[in-house]
Amino acid sequence: MDFSVVLITMGAAFVLSVILGPLLIPLLRRLKFGQQIRAEGPAGHQKKKGTPTMGGIIILLTMAIAFYRFAETGREFYILLVAALGSGFVGFLDDYIKIVFKRSLGLTARQKLLGQLLVAVAVCWMLASIGHDTSVYFPPLDFSLNLSWLYYPFFILFMLGFSNAVNFTDGLDGLLSGTGAIAFGAICIIAMYRTEPEVAVFSAAMIGALLGFLVFNAHPAKVFMGDTGSLGIGGGLAAAAALTKTELMLLLIGGVFVIEIVSVVLQVISFKTRGKRIFKMSPIHHHFELSGWSEWRVVVTFWAVGLLFAAGGIFLNEGF
Repeated sequence: MDFSVVLITMGAAFVLSVILGPLLIPLLRRLKFGQQIRAEGPAGHQKKKGTPTMGGIIILLTMAIAFYRFAETGREFYILLVAALGSGFVGFLDDYIKIVFKRSLGLTARQKLLGQLLVAVAVCWMLASIGHDTSVYFPPLDFSLNLSWLYYPFFILFMLGFSNAVNFTDGLDGLLSGTGAIAFGAICIIAMYRTEPEVAVFSAAMIGALLGFLVFNAHPAKVFMGDTGSLGIGGGLAAAAALTKTELMLLLIGGVFVIEIVSVVLQVISFKTRGKRIFKMSPIHHHFELSGWSEWRVVVTFWAVGLLFAAGGIFLNEGF
């Protein structure tokens, strides 16, 4: 495929995001769409209370515009959009309820899970309609297994788990913006190598949108993406992995997200079974904060780890 299209898409999404930010952020502030901070969170985060949230609108809107402009509008195009925008809409409802009712928790766990489940089922139906390959691959072991109809329950669980893993990562200024752009960068390279133009252009649009958003989201953040952005990113990554047949390798490419959700699970299990915590606070990025690391140090370190995971994922996918 034409590499210039990928670069142009990325640049267009970046410029649109940088332009839209100064227009939307003051509007969010006037509407009093400010972040609610959990009382049990790190004490230093209380000063962030009231910072405009729902900035994920910037990411998803600029991505959609750039993607629509430069991609072929085939069936894979709509699968990617439904996954990202559908998941983002569930996050939008969650953010909106938090803001309107002035509480740190929006949708109930069941309501959010139901919304994510409906989006995942819709994506599965669309994948089935195009005769999607129901095999899963693990290139390092030259391993392939055709799951047949079981692929779709597998993918639903995969999409739900990965979306929530990405959601847990959004806790520090710029953390998810950077790690998300890195993960999409790896998917974009793999998609170009495998001649999956829609996925490559979609990933490029996401990279540009995330980097443009990072201009306003880097520490100290002027805006947060909220669940609107984090769930949209997670849903988009899961769908892109399905279309490039990198479902299993996404667990390495998005290794930071996996570590984040595993830290939460381990913390909960440990506390419920032993009455003791493994980490000072979970997700694990808060553990490092409470250990004396500055917020910026944690973020840059996680970016570096994410870059190593992504590079490893690219090599293991294409090197074998």
